[in-house]
Amino acid sequence: MIELSWAQVSARRLARHRLCTPAADAAPDAARVADVVSAMCGAHAQIASAAELSIGLRVPGTTRTLVRRALWTDRTLVKTRGPRGTVHLLAAADLPMWVGALTALPAPSWERSAVLLTPRQTEQVLAAIADAVAEADLTTAELTEEIVARTGPWAGDLVMEAFQDKWPRWVAAMTAATRGGVICFGPNRGRASTYTSPTRWLPDFAPMPGPAALAALVRSYLYAYGPATPAQFARWMAVPPAWATLLFDSLDLTEVTVEGTRAWVAADDTEFSDERPSGLRLLPYFDAYAVGCHPRERLFPGAAAERALAGGQAGNYPVLLVDGVVAGVWHQRRSGRSIRVTVEPLRTLDAAQQRALGEEVERVGEILEGKASLTIGTVSVGPHA
Repeated sequence: MIELSWAQVSARRLARHRLCTPAADAAPDAARVADVVSAMCGAHAQIASAAELSIGLRVPGTTRTLVRRALWTDRTLVKTRGPRGTVHLLAAADLPMWVGALTALPAPSWERSAVLLTPRQTEQVLAAIADAVAEADLTTAELTEEIVARTGPWAGDLVMEAFQDKWPRWVAAMTAATRGGVICFGPNRGRASTYTSPTRWLPDFAPMPGPAALAALVRSYLYAYGPATPAQFARWMAVPPAWATLLFDSLDLTEVTVEGTRAWVAADDTEFSDERPSGLRLLPYFDAYAVGCHPRERLFPGAAAERALAGGQAGNYPVLLVDGVVAGVWHQRRSGRSIRVTVEPLRTLDAAQQRALGEEVERVGEILEGKASLTIGTVSVGPHA
């Protein structure tokens, strides 16, 4: 059995997430941006600027304008719901895998369509959505009008709890629609989200068959986050651990140990170098590396767990990453083109690390197309502020 150190695992993950100290590279383009997003299994995009920063930090020379061009013009990225049902930017070329895998997962416990819609009504709503967004970007209100016109007034009944409001009945099928590749996000119209069809990104779009898609997704996950366990994959995808264990058992994987703990990698992906993890990076809210890497106590050692996790959940704080582990938190406040970055290290930074931090803050400004300044001090805002 292959025996690995945490340092070997951390160094490989950093390299595959393109988080090693960046070197001079070719001019960035939409295709390279999509390749990096594919390698990291998607960029969390509930906060658009965080997704732009996640991607930009991994592709030297990239700005938010290039990420937006890849998404809305070149369409090498697509905005939809990915792991855990959360909004992600995914590589458009990976969408058949994602949709095939998501539709093969156990139904989430929070699925509400079965309560508010009959199977027949769900079919009608999904068909109406597909027809309505085939050649259009529609807001929720516009989509409601189109669906009601195609199905009947029952689809617009305000029966679905929505914070202090109620949503129309058809919205109960939204999870099935995004998971099944019927719908994805279109460009915002002002402050309103729009929805459209994935076929506008991939004209010949068809989901990959479930078993093949699940195998491809596990392989992609292990490439970015391995070695990993079924329980860690289950947490990443929000599926039952027992189901994930059966899935891992069905695939061609190799068992390894990481300082005595069992984990798995793809059978043909067992190479690990002896290089040490290195470099200093500023990762934004819900960056894929901070959320997806386990064991969490290794990534958030000591004081980092108390300071940078919120109830054990990663991603609620932007983090300072030093040599592959969390070593502080940070926050940015923007006013026009001015971006004030406050970094709270949890350990003393040496002279080289301080220089690297200054360069990283400058890079944050370049990606977000502003002028960034650095303050080292206490981050006073709470999680997800």
